[in-house]
Amino acid sequence: MAGYAQLWAPDVLGDGYCCREIWQADDYSGNVKATVVRLKSQCSTGRAVLYVHGYNDYFFQAELGNNFINNGYNFYAVDLRKYGRSMLPGQIPFEVRDLKEYFDDINAALDIILQDGNKSVILMGHSTGGLITSYYLASSNHEKYPIKALILNSPFLDMNLDVLTEDFILPVASLCGIFFPDLSINQGGGNQYARTLLAHYGGEWEYDTQWKFEWPQPVTTGWLRAISTAQDILHEGADIEVPILLMHSDKSGNEGDVNDEEAGNIDMVLDVNEISCYGKRLGNDITEYVVKNGMHDLFLSHIPVRYSLYYHIFEWLRNKGL
Repeated sequence: MAGYAQLWAPDVLGDGYCCREIWQADDYSGNVKATVVRLKSQCSTGRAVLYVHGYNDYFFQAELGNNFINNGYNFYAVDLRKYGRSMLPGQIPFEVRDLKEYFDDINAALDIILQDGNKSVILMGHSTGGLITSYYLASSNHEKYPIKALILNSPFLDMNLDVLTEDFILPVASLCGIFFPDLSINQGGGNQYARTLLAHYGGEWEYDTQWKFEWPQPVTTGWLRAISTAQDILHEGADIEVPILLMHSDKSGNEGDVNDEEAGNIDMVLDVNEISCYGKRLGNDITEYVVKNGMHDLFLSHIPVRYSLYYHIFEWLRNKGL
């Protein structure tokens, strides 16, 4: 069943978006699938974008896809295994033991992009998706795919923990992930980030809270080990050969330390200084863009912020000949 693809079907986003399931080889949890979402441009020049979402996430940002097709790019997104459209009954949400498990999902999406006749691909990742795409370009055999650039939206390049937790507790939990990968760890925390996003709290967005949970979900020791292993490798330097646009907010904040209005103008999840520090180690052609008043997912920031962001992205792509 591995690699079996269903036919294209209308997607939950509507407005011309369609989706396609890709059944992958079974893993330690049983059946596994990824899902590719597509929107084609009416003025395509054979250029495509592949978007990879973050943790506790799935692709729902239709505005992002619409901006790319309006600029002549065919747009694709992949819901990785055990996320969003790809969740199967009985699976632990977001479960992973090695981030390389996701490489098959990315490859499946890239195969579809090539089958559709595209000649070049811009890879884009948000948060954990930024970590995964960076790790993919740093370590996988991807030469058969015409990947021309990497756009990183607040990539998850470090854990953003206090010194005691990061230097002592995390290594112990990661070691446990070898022998007991399914041990559950409660993250704690509240729903302030979700309150800044969801329309029924006064935010600008609507999404499925069964696919992007409002409250923090437990993680497993296997997940912690997978994340920290990839981060440690990238901290040493990645030598990614394609141009990289490294984007993040201008400031960070912790839940409870700011009110909901302030939370809508900062990165509530990661430390922007760590993103900058480790992001600059990913390759030799890196453009850093600091987004004033940006949220963690920059494409969910307030309208003036994200419209300026789109302009900057397409300007950067033009300057790179892409």
